[in-house]
Amino acid sequence: MTNDELFDRARRVIPGGVNSPVRAFRAVGGTPRFIVRGDGPYLFDAEGKRYIDYIGSWGPMILGHRHPAVLAAVHAAIDDGLSFGAPTERETLLVEAILEHVPSMEQVRLVSSGTEAAMSALRLARGATGRNVIVKFEGCYHGHADALLVKAGSGLATFGHPTSAGVPESVVQHTLVLEYNNVAALEEAFARHGESIACAMVEPIAGNMNFVRASVPFMQRLRELCSANGALLVFDEVMTGFRVALGGAQALCARSIPGFAPDLSVFGKVIGGGMPMAAFGGKRALMELLAPLGPVYQAGTLSGNPIATACGLATLREIARPGYFDALAARTRALVAGLIEAAQRAGVTMVGDSEGGMFGFFFATELPQNYGDVMATDKERFNRFFHAMLGRGVYLAPALYEAGFVSSAHREDDIAATLAAAHESLSG
Repeated sequence: MTNDELFDRARRVIPGGVNSPVRAFRAVGGTPRFIVRGDGPYLFDAEGKRYIDYIGSWGPMILGHRHPAVLAAVHAAIDDGLSFGAPTERETLLVEAILEHVPSMEQVRLVSSGTEAAMSALRLARGATGRNVIVKFEGCYHGHADALLVKAGSGLATFGHPTSAGVPESVVQHTLVLEYNNVAALEEAFARHGESIACAMVEPIAGNMNFVRASVPFMQRLRELCSANGALLVFDEVMTGFRVALGGAQALCARSIPGFAPDLSVFGKVIGGGMPMAAFGGKRALMELLAPLGPVYQAGTLSGNPIATACGLATLREIARPGYFDALAARTRALVAGLIEAAQRAGVTMVGDSEGGMFGFFFATELPQNYGDVMATDKERFNRFFHAMLGRGVYLAPALYEAGFVSSAHREDDIAATLAAAHESLSG
């Protein structure tokens, strides 16, 4: 069947024809590609067309598709059974592997999705502090838990409003939405509400407004204000964790801000290697507030699934090899620099940035610093570029607001082919 036929069939039985909204191509138009298999840096659709993949299942496939060591680990795990609802040694092994590289945490609880991890971290923060107010930042996405589906209020430090039908105003009445990278908004919010704030949750590199870094002054002030007001700093590293560096974005922050560490961290994507897996963790005193030891309840039937833990553990072992991230970062930088050069040669304005195996680019004159900046970039040119690249066999994220991902399976010739496609697409 063709992609069009498969999409028509899916729309009859699945809302919008997809099981996660961005897959529907509504931001860019056209028909989504129905994928039948992946191999290394490539995807193959139902019509047999090959694409160089810069989505990587939205981040997890840091080794590329069908990595031999990961497949071997998963196949061995499957032979022992799919799920037990009881502890396994591999859960402990995976947590130990995570803790080895993230010194801000002493204990970790495994869950099945980034949404679940973020939701649980917020509940833990509220339980630990006895406070209700949470701070989040416009353009940062932390999953689809009700309290996080919030748009900004009308002022710097006003409470937000639901962005989804089905979320009552009462659920988000304790959520403050501030502008990313805005130190003045931070200071005003803590001045007004500091005694009530349980936590501030932030993406240290925002990946759902494409790729936007938190500035060092912003992050340093956020840490200071949380500490001074008895609030917890929660790092959402679902996307950046083990993707931008072996220790995540918090390792990068610690290089610039001596002694820097979040209080709670949320991980996903790479730690599952492509299987449903996420986690949240922090110091022992905080984590032992969770059931069965403490009063904060959290549970999950498939948490620590034996197949997912096998996949994640094999992935972490591969990316922990010496020199892995240096090589991955160099390839990603070459891609972004090449895209910008291709745009310049075509007389098109483009900027871009990357860290580790995560990247973003914008049709703009300066790198955006917040959601408003991103919204001011040239969306229509992005949409045209997306389709031109897709037609030439390069699969970029089908929305201006999503970061891209390079894997260690991408070779120099894949980058070269991508840049040749970019030159043609921008010159046309």
